[in-house]
Amino acid sequence: MTDERPVLVATEADDLTADMVITELNRRDVPVARFNPAEIGAALTVSARFGSCPALVAGQLRTPSRTVDLAHVRSVYWRRPVWPAFGHLGPDDARFAAAQVRYGLGGTLYALDGPLWVNHPLRNAAADYKPAQLAVAQRLGLTVPPTLITNSPDEARSFIARHDQVVFKTLRWTPCRRDGVPVTGWADPVTTDEIDETVTLVPHLFQAVVDKVADLRVLVVGREVFVVRIESGMLDWRKDYSALSYRAVDLPDRVEKALLAYLDHFGLVSGSFDIAVDKNDGLWWLELNPNGQWGWLEESTGLAMSAAFADLLTQGVAP
Repeated sequence: MTDERPVLVATEADDLTADMVITELNRRDVPVARFNPAEIGAALTVSARFGSCPALVAGQLRTPSRTVDLAHVRSVYWRRPVWPAFGHLGPDDARFAAAQVRYGLGGTLYALDGPLWVNHPLRNAAADYKPAQLAVAQRLGLTVPPTLITNSPDEARSFIARHDQVVFKTLRWTPCRRDGVPVTGWADPVTTDEIDETVTLVPHLFQAVVDKVADLRVLVVGREVFVVRIESGMLDWRKDYSALSYRAVDLPDRVEKALLAYLDHFGLVSGSFDIAVDKNDGLWWLELNPNGQWGWLEESTGLAMSAAFADLLTQGVAP
Protein backbone atom coordinates (compact mmCIF):
# COMPACT_ATOMS: atom_id res chain seq x y z
CA MET A 1 0.00 0.00 0.00
CA THR A 2 1.31 3.46 -0.91
CA ASP A 3 2.06 5.70 2.06
CA GLU A 4 0.40 9.02 1.24
CA ARG A 5 1.38 10.74 4.48
CA PRO A 6 3.25 13.96 3.65
CA VAL A 7 6.61 15.24 4.80
CA LEU A 8 6.47 18.80 6.13
CA VAL A 9 9.47 20.95 5.23
CA ALA A 10 9.71 24.17 7.25
CA THR A 11 12.22 26.59 5.79
CA GLU A 12 12.81 30.01 4.30
CA ALA A 13 11.92 30.84 0.70
CA ASP A 14 15.44 30.51 -0.78
CA ASP A 15 16.99 27.37 0.68
CA LEU A 16 19.01 25.37 -1.84
CA THR A 17 19.82 22.71 0.76
CA ALA A 18 16.13 22.05 1.39
CA ASP A 19 15.60 22.00 -2.37
CA MET A 20 18.10 19.14 -2.65
CA VAL A 21 16.21 17.06 -0.10
CA ILE A 22 12.81 17.85 -1.64
CA THR A 23 14.13 16.76 -5.04
CA GLU A 24 15.14 13.42 -3.53
CA LEU A 25 11.72 13.04 -1.88
CA ASN A 26 10.03 13.79 -5.21
CA ARG A 27 12.06 11.01 -6.82
CA ARG A 28 10.59 8.64 -4.25
CA ASP A 29 7.05 9.96 -4.94
CA VAL A 30 6.80 11.07 -1.31
CA PRO A 31 4.25 13.89 -0.82
CA VAL A 32 5.90 17.10 0.42
CA ALA A 33 4.38 20.27 1.86
CA ARG A 34 6.82 23.15 2.14
CA PHE A 35 6.00 26.20 4.25
CA ASN A 36 7.59 29.10 6.08
CA PRO A 37 6.09 30.49 9.32
CA ALA A 38 6.77 34.02 8.04
CA GLU A 39 4.03 33.43 5.44
CA ILE A 40 1.30 33.19 8.11
CA GLY A 41 -1.85 34.83 6.79
CA ALA A 42 -3.31 34.37 3.34
CA ALA A 43 -0.41 32.12 2.24
CA LEU A 44 -0.39 29.95 5.38
CA THR A 45 -3.23 28.99 7.69
CA VAL A 46 -3.44 26.53 10.55
CA SER A 47 -6.47 25.08 12.32
CA ALA A 48 -6.08 22.65 15.20
CA ARG A 49 -8.63 20.96 17.41
CA PHE A 50 -8.04 19.33 20.77
CA GLY A 51 -10.29 17.22 22.99
CA SER A 52 -13.09 16.58 20.49
CA CYS A 53 -11.66 13.74 18.40
CA PRO A 54 -9.62 10.50 18.80
CA ALA A 55 -6.41 12.11 17.53
CA LEU A 56 -4.40 14.14 20.04
CA VAL A 57 -4.19 16.92 17.47
CA ALA A 58 -6.69 17.20 14.61
CA GLY A 59 -6.71 19.89 12.00
CA GLN A 60 -5.07 21.21 8.88
CA LEU A 61 -2.10 23.22 7.71
CA ARG A 62 -2.85 24.96 4.42
CA THR A 63 -0.52 26.55 1.87
CA PRO A 64 -1.53 27.83 -1.59
CA SER A 65 -0.73 24.37 -3.05
CA ARG A 66 -1.24 21.88 -0.20
CA THR A 67 -3.67 20.99 2.57
CA VAL A 68 -2.06 18.79 5.22
CA ASP A 69 -3.98 16.67 7.71
CA LEU A 70 -2.03 17.26 10.93
CA ALA A 71 -3.02 13.85 12.31
CA HIS A 72 -1.29 12.11 9.41
CA VAL A 73 2.11 13.79 9.02
CA ARG A 74 4.93 11.37 8.22
CA SER A 75 7.89 13.54 9.29
CA VAL A 76 8.95 17.15 9.73
CA TYR A 77 12.19 18.57 8.31
CA TRP A 78 12.78 21.70 10.40
CA ARG A 79 15.38 23.37 8.21
CA ARG A 80 15.66 27.16 8.34
CA PRO A 81 12.19 28.57 9.00
CA VAL A 82 11.75 32.30 9.51
CA TRP A 83 9.23 33.61 12.01
CA PRO A 84 7.21 36.70 11.11
CA ALA A 85 8.36 40.05 12.53
CA PHE A 86 5.21 42.10 11.75
CA GLY A 87 7.24 45.18 10.85
CA HIS A 88 4.10 47.03 9.78
CA LEU A 89 2.83 47.02 13.37
CA GLY A 90 3.95 49.09 16.32
CA PRO A 91 6.60 47.53 18.61
CA ASP A 92 4.16 46.28 21.26
CA ASP A 93 1.65 44.89 18.75
CA ALA A 94 4.49 43.28 16.76
CA ARG A 95 5.82 41.50 19.84
CA PHE A 96 2.33 40.32 20.71
CA ALA A 97 1.61 39.05 17.20
CA ALA A 98 4.99 37.30 16.90
CA ALA A 99 4.41 35.50 20.20
CA GLN A 100 0.98 34.30 19.07
CA VAL A 101 2.48 32.76 15.93
CA ARG A 102 5.33 31.05 17.81
CA TYR A 103 3.06 29.63 20.48
CA GLY A 104 0.07 29.01 18.21
CA LEU A 105 1.55 27.64 14.97
CA GLY A 106 4.75 26.46 16.63
CA GLY A 107 2.95 24.98 19.61
CA THR A 108 0.53 23.10 17.38
CA LEU A 109 3.36 21.55 15.38
CA TYR A 110 5.33 20.70 18.52
CA ALA A 111 2.25 18.89 19.85
CA LEU A 112 2.20 16.43 16.94
CA ASP A 113 2.80 13.00 18.41
CA GLY A 114 3.38 10.81 15.36
CA PRO A 115 5.97 12.28 12.99
CA LEU A 116 9.74 12.06 13.09
CA TRP A 117 11.37 15.45 13.58
CA VAL A 118 14.67 16.30 11.91
CA ASN A 119 15.28 17.93 14.31
CA HIS A 120 12.66 18.98 16.83
CA PRO A 121 13.25 22.74 17.31
CA LEU A 122 13.06 22.52 21.09
CA ARG A 123 15.79 19.87 21.07
CA ASN A 124 17.84 21.95 18.64
CA ALA A 125 17.58 24.84 21.07
CA ALA A 126 18.64 22.72 24.05
CA ALA A 127 21.68 21.47 22.12
CA ASP A 128 22.72 24.96 21.04
CA TYR A 129 24.25 26.06 24.37
CA LYS A 130 28.05 26.00 24.02
CA PRO A 131 28.79 25.29 27.72
CA ALA A 132 26.50 22.25 27.63
CA GLN A 133 28.11 21.13 24.36
CA LEU A 134 31.58 21.31 25.86
CA ALA A 135 30.58 19.36 28.97
CA VAL A 136 28.87 16.58 26.99
CA ALA A 137 31.81 16.26 24.59
CA GLN A 138 34.22 15.89 27.49
CA ARG A 139 31.93 13.41 29.26
CA LEU A 140 31.89 11.22 26.14
CA GLY A 141 35.68 11.11 25.95
CA LEU A 142 36.15 13.56 23.07
CA THR A 143 39.22 15.80 23.27
CA VAL A 144 38.21 19.40 23.94
CA PRO A 145 40.64 22.36 23.73
CA PRO A 146 41.15 24.29 26.99
CA THR A 147 38.23 26.71 27.12
CA LEU A 148 37.16 29.53 29.43
CA ILE A 149 33.77 31.21 29.63
CA THR A 150 33.92 34.34 31.78
CA ASN A 151 33.00 37.97 32.16
CA SER A 152 35.99 38.60 34.41
CA PRO A 153 38.79 40.58 32.70
CA ASP A 154 41.35 39.21 35.16
CA GLU A 155 40.33 35.60 34.48
CA ALA A 156 40.45 36.26 30.73
CA ARG A 157 43.94 37.80 30.86
CA SER A 158 45.23 34.96 33.02
CA PHE A 159 43.84 32.34 30.64
CA ILE A 160 45.30 34.03 27.56
CA ALA A 161 48.69 34.37 29.26
CA ARG A 162 48.78 30.61 29.99
CA HIS A 163 48.34 29.60 26.35
CA ASP A 164 50.39 30.34 23.24
CA GLN A 165 47.39 31.41 21.17
CA VAL A 166 43.77 32.01 22.13
CA VAL A 167 40.69 32.81 20.09
CA PHE A 168 37.46 34.52 21.05
CA LYS A 169 34.22 32.87 19.88
CA THR A 170 30.64 34.00 20.18
CA LEU A 171 28.48 31.93 22.49
CA ARG A 172 25.58 32.28 20.08
CA TRP A 173 25.57 33.52 16.51
CA THR A 174 23.30 36.58 16.38
CA PRO A 175 22.44 38.75 13.35
CA CYS A 176 24.30 42.03 13.79
CA ARG A 177 24.99 45.12 11.69
CA ARG A 178 27.44 47.94 12.26
CA ASP A 179 26.98 51.05 10.14
CA GLY A 180 24.62 49.01 7.98
CA VAL A 181 27.20 46.28 7.29
CA PRO A 182 26.51 42.70 8.43
CA VAL A 183 29.02 41.51 11.05
CA THR A 184 29.93 37.82 11.35
CA GLY A 185 31.42 36.27 14.48
CA TRP A 186 34.58 34.53 13.30
CA ALA A 187 36.96 32.68 15.59
CA ASP A 188 39.39 35.60 16.04
CA PRO A 189 42.75 35.69 17.86
CA VAL A 190 42.78 37.73 21.06
CA THR A 191 45.63 39.04 23.23
CA THR A 192 45.79 40.19 26.84
CA ASP A 193 46.14 43.80 25.66
CA GLU A 194 42.72 43.64 24.05
CA ILE A 195 40.95 42.68 27.27
CA ASP A 196 39.35 45.65 29.01
CA GLU A 197 36.49 46.30 31.41
CA THR A 198 33.86 45.85 28.69
CA VAL A 199 34.39 42.11 29.14
CA THR A 200 32.39 42.43 32.39
CA LEU A 201 29.20 43.19 30.43
CA VAL A 202 28.56 39.64 29.17
CA PRO A 203 30.17 36.18 29.32
CA HIS A 204 32.83 35.60 26.65
CA LEU A 205 34.18 32.31 25.28
CA PHE A 206 37.98 32.05 25.03
CA GLN A 207 39.60 28.91 23.66
CA ALA A 208 43.18 27.75 23.20
CA VAL A 209 44.08 27.43 19.52
CA VAL A 210 44.62 23.90 18.25
CA ASP A 211 47.83 23.57 16.21
CA LYS A 212 45.84 22.06 13.37
CA VAL A 213 46.64 20.95 9.84
CA ALA A 214 43.05 20.50 8.68
CA ASP A 215 39.41 20.50 9.78
CA LEU A 216 36.67 17.91 9.63
CA ARG A 217 32.99 18.62 9.08
CA VAL A 218 31.04 15.57 10.20
CA LEU A 219 27.39 15.29 9.19
CA VAL A 220 25.30 12.65 10.92
CA VAL A 221 21.93 11.72 9.40
CA GLY A 222 20.17 9.07 11.42
CA ARG A 223 22.97 6.53 11.75
CA GLU A 224 24.78 7.50 8.56
CA VAL A 225 28.01 9.42 9.14
CA PHE A 226 29.58 11.59 6.43
CA VAL A 227 33.06 12.96 7.11
CA VAL A 228 34.69 15.65 4.95
CA ARG A 229 38.28 16.78 5.48
CA ILE A 230 38.66 20.49 4.76
CA GLU A 231 42.09 21.82 3.82
CA SER A 232 42.41 25.56 4.21
CA GLY A 233 45.45 26.79 6.15
CA MET A 234 43.12 29.24 7.90
CA LEU A 235 42.27 29.56 11.55
CA ASP A 236 38.59 29.79 10.61
CA TRP A 237 37.92 28.13 7.24
CA ARG A 238 34.55 29.87 6.88
CA LYS A 239 36.30 33.13 5.99
CA ASP A 240 37.07 32.09 2.41
CA TYR A 241 35.23 29.17 0.82
CA SER A 242 37.07 29.71 -2.47
CA ALA A 243 40.34 28.70 -0.78
CA LEU A 244 39.08 25.33 0.47
CA SER A 245 39.62 21.81 -0.80
CA TYR A 246 37.64 18.77 0.27
CA ARG A 247 37.88 15.00 0.43
CA ALA A 248 35.81 12.30 2.06
CA VAL A 249 37.54 10.44 4.90
CA ASP A 250 36.65 8.06 7.73
CA LEU A 251 36.54 8.58 11.48
CA PRO A 252 38.07 6.29 14.08
CA ASP A 253 35.35 3.95 15.34
CA ARG A 254 35.64 5.30 18.88
CA VAL A 255 35.03 8.90 17.75
CA GLU A 256 32.13 7.94 15.49
CA LYS A 257 30.40 6.13 18.35
CA ALA A 258 30.97 9.13 20.63
CA LEU A 259 29.34 11.50 18.11
CA LEU A 260 26.32 9.21 17.75
CA ALA A 261 26.04 9.07 21.54
CA TYR A 262 26.34 12.87 21.58
CA LEU A 263 23.26 13.26 19.38
CA ASP A 264 21.41 10.64 21.41
CA HIS A 265 22.11 12.66 24.56
CA PHE A 266 20.25 15.66 23.12
CA GLY A 267 17.56 13.61 21.36
CA LEU A 268 18.70 14.68 17.89
CA VAL A 269 18.63 12.57 14.74
CA SER A 270 20.98 14.81 12.78
CA GLY A 271 23.77 17.28 13.43
CA SER A 272 26.96 18.79 12.01
CA PHE A 273 30.16 18.59 14.06
CA ASP A 274 33.34 20.63 13.60
CA ILE A 275 36.58 18.87 14.52
CA ALA A 276 40.20 20.04 14.19
CA VAL A 277 42.98 17.68 13.08
CA ASP A 278 46.49 18.22 14.49
CA LYS A 279 49.79 17.16 12.90
CA ASN A 280 49.70 13.84 14.77
CA ASP A 281 46.19 13.10 13.44
CA GLY A 282 44.75 13.90 16.85
CA LEU A 283 41.10 14.98 16.72
CA TRP A 284 39.90 17.97 18.73
CA TRP A 285 36.16 18.46 19.17
CA LEU A 286 35.14 22.09 18.55
CA GLU A 287 31.36 22.33 18.36
CA LEU A 288 28.04 20.97 17.18
CA ASN A 289 25.65 22.81 14.91
CA PRO A 290 22.33 20.96 15.35
CA ASN A 291 21.11 22.32 12.01
CA GLY A 292 24.30 23.04 10.09
CA GLN A 293 24.72 23.61 6.37
CA TRP A 294 25.94 20.72 4.24
CA GLY A 295 24.66 21.23 0.71
CA TRP A 296 27.94 22.60 -0.66
CA LEU A 297 29.78 19.59 0.72
CA GLU A 298 27.61 17.17 -1.24
CA GLU A 299 28.27 19.17 -4.39
CA SER A 300 32.02 19.17 -3.69
CA THR A 301 32.43 15.50 -2.72
CA GLY A 302 29.52 13.61 -4.26
CA LEU A 303 28.56 12.16 -0.87
CA ALA A 304 24.87 11.17 -0.85
CA MET A 305 23.83 13.49 1.98
CA SER A 306 20.49 14.64 0.56
CA ALA A 307 19.55 11.03 -0.21
CA ALA A 308 20.25 10.13 3.43
CA PHE A 309 17.91 12.89 4.61
CA ALA A 310 15.25 11.78 2.13
CA ASP A 311 15.56 8.17 3.32
CA LEU A 312 15.17 9.22 6.94
CA LEU A 313 12.18 11.49 6.27
CA THR A 314 10.52 8.83 4.11
CA GLN A 315 10.84 6.21 6.85
CA GLY A 316 9.33 8.63 9.35
CA VAL A 317 10.94 6.90 12.32
CA ALA A 318 14.24 7.39 14.11
CA PRO A 319 16.77 4.59 13.46
